[in-house]
Amino acid sequence: MNDVNLSNKWIGKRTIRPDGEDKVTGRAQYAADYTMPGQIYGKVLRSPHAHARIISIDTSKASALPGVKAVVTGKDLVEFPVDKSIMLGIQDMRWMARNVIAREKVLFIGHPVAAVAASTLAIAKQALKLIKVEYEVLPWAIEIDDALKPDAPILHDHIKFDGKPSNIASKLEHKLGDIDAGFKEADLVIERSFSTRPIHQGYIEPHACVVSVGQDGHTVIWSSSQGQFMVRAMCAYLNDLDQSQIRAIPAEIGGGFGGKTIVYLEPLALELSRRSGRAVKMTMTREEVFHASGPTSGSQSKCKIGVTKDGKIVAAQGTFYLQSGAFPGAPIRGAAGCAFAPYDIPNVLSTGYEVVSNRSKVAAYRGPGAPIGAHAVECVLDEIAAKLKMDPLALRLKNAAKQGTKAAHGPVYPAIGYAETLRQAMEHPHYKAPLGKNQGRGIASGFWFNAGGESSAQVNVTEDGNVVIVTGHPDIGGSRASTANIAAELFGIDYDRISVLIGDTSVIGFSNLTGGSRVTFASAMVVTQSTQTVIKQLRERAAKIWKIDAEAVVWEDGEARPAGDNAGKFPPLTLAQIAAQAPQTGGPIGAGVQLNTTGAEGGFATHICDVEVDPETGKVTVLRYTSIQDVGRAIHPSYVEGQMQGGAVQGIGWALNEEYIYDKNGKVDNPGFLDYRMPVASDLPMIDNVMIEIPNPKHPQGVRGVGEVPLVASVPAVANAVNNAIGLRMSSLPLSPPKVAKAIKDAKKG
Repeated sequence: MNDVNLSNKWIGKRTIRPDGEDKVTGRAQYAADYTMPGQIYGKVLRSPHAHARIISIDTSKASALPGVKAVVTGKDLVEFPVDKSIMLGIQDMRWMARNVIAREKVLFIGHPVAAVAASTLAIAKQALKLIKVEYEVLPWAIEIDDALKPDAPILHDHIKFDGKPSNIASKLEHKLGDIDAGFKEADLVIERSFSTRPIHQGYIEPHACVVSVGQDGHTVIWSSSQGQFMVRAMCAYLNDLDQSQIRAIPAEIGGGFGGKTIVYLEPLALELSRRSGRAVKMTMTREEVFHASGPTSGSQSKCKIGVTKDGKIVAAQGTFYLQSGAFPGAPIRGAAGCAFAPYDIPNVLSTGYEVVSNRSKVAAYRGPGAPIGAHAVECVLDEIAAKLKMDPLALRLKNAAKQGTKAAHGPVYPAIGYAETLRQAMEHPHYKAPLGKNQGRGIASGFWFNAGGESSAQVNVTEDGNVVIVTGHPDIGGSRASTANIAAELFGIDYDRISVLIGDTSVIGFSNLTGGSRVTFASAMVVTQSTQTVIKQLRERAAKIWKIDAEAVVWEDGEARPAGDNAGKFPPLTLAQIAAQAPQTGGPIGAGVQLNTTGAEGGFATHICDVEVDPETGKVTVLRYTSIQDVGRAIHPSYVEGQMQGGAVQGIGWALNEEYIYDKNGKVDNPGFLDYRMPVASDLPMIDNVMIEIPNPKHPQGVRGVGEVPLVASVPAVANAVNNAIGLRMSSLPLSPPKVAKAIKDAKKG
């Protein structure tokens, strides 16, 4: 049964976040805050070339430098043959190994070549200069077009497409109906091409870790990551250890957005610690973060949509080329699978290709790939609406997916709230507000799959009658607060009596990554089942105290009570009273649950954005923004709103300003927040939110993931707003001032 009673005491309430005080007072410990007695410092030597064969590496002078304790190169970590896939979750370890440190070749500027550990950071930096690397410099390709040319340099000879070596690493296709027949039914067909640039997740905290390897080989890792079990597993693979030898401890995380779902420093620090016998601390500089940690993909896309004259979509085709960076792993599933997902279309062909090129390996970024697909589809839909003289929201509502719709990527939708997001947008005061000169309004919709997966929880009652919960997920979006709300509701006790901890790999069962909008969904399931087991124990303990059958005891409002007069007339027993008698009634009270959770359902959103464009400079100012989303059940509304607002802001940056800029040598030319232009508070209006709660019927509290969808819808909403403000269709992001000004100027000329 769904717990959707709006009279709930704690579920749906804006409780104080458990980690809030420590974070605002500076007491929270992040990875770079950890220190160990006698620790030394690690640094990485990185490639100065975009593509080169490594002929030799001479580390002798670096090793001889006083204060240097260890030096490692690619030969010191496990070698994975390139012709055999070894999957760990969604990552292929043969690529992860070569991304952490180069083997045969360097494939991007910033690619790690060697690492040193020394007694001081200054000595470590000095040692890097003493390492001599002989390279055979090779031709390189940064952009998709360059990587796909017939004479393009091939990054990996064993990757083949159509039977020959290629930079196309893989292809994914979704089909529904008959695409050719569908386009024949159309009265209007529009096909357009689009491009987006790689952008970084923009987390404030750089990658950092402290690793200590004991004399017996047992290893402790403190690091900034979105999954301590991922860190443990990858290090076990790369450093040839049993997972039981590694204890991975998650620090507080200063932002991730998908960018901390893989490892960069931890395996190097581990090997340096093993060789030196000392704890090793490593922290990336901001420049290293930009050069060597994953941005999201850049892309080139084509979108073709056919409609009847009354606005019914009869066919849709999308082709999406996404950059992988130096190694395969581009999120083509998100682009090809999510692009048309909000719509009920009988004939669909959606194809994704991933292309390797000489830039750093991509990592996940909030709804990976989905904003790229949505940008193309939502811009074409806006153009169709204009051609048909149809309200763009009405066009989407006419074609909205609903319960029973078969999606091209596979599922048949259950009860979903997409159509309701459109209705709310149409009725919202924002959509009806007048616009001024040089102003434009854009709308767009978006979808993300959401996910379940493995999760674990332990719920224990303390001797004084409070509750401690341990889960296995780093908290990057409010999962501790949501967990406390749910547990307080189920136990019927005050929220302040619940403590929620994030367990390391040695104290809690396996839990998958924090990402994909899965954690509140999954952790709520295991916490709910654990809590229900504990409540059963509490009823049994009360029954022992009263000497009656456990079935004659109920749990209400934080107390055990007789089920009725027939069970006996006993005064209620509080949680504290039962806990105080635990030694006499059976011992400690607690329960744990581990599940591979299922039942996650996709999320939908519709956004409205107003902008003003300066026709002289091309500068775009966002005037007003409204995010409308089916959130399933808002366990902690403030956190849900924060997710919606944060996704919108990141989409504004992606659409208007953010991009990696490369120089003529294939080096990132803007590797810092001064030149990489992310939105700041002064660039933004208040982001308004409308939460629609249509509970997920497959979840005990109706949870539907919320974190990815806001970014998916925001990128095309901003793009459509700019297009409408200037009366031109621009298809290449970002819509930065020089590009917008040039488009306006060129239009006046022609």
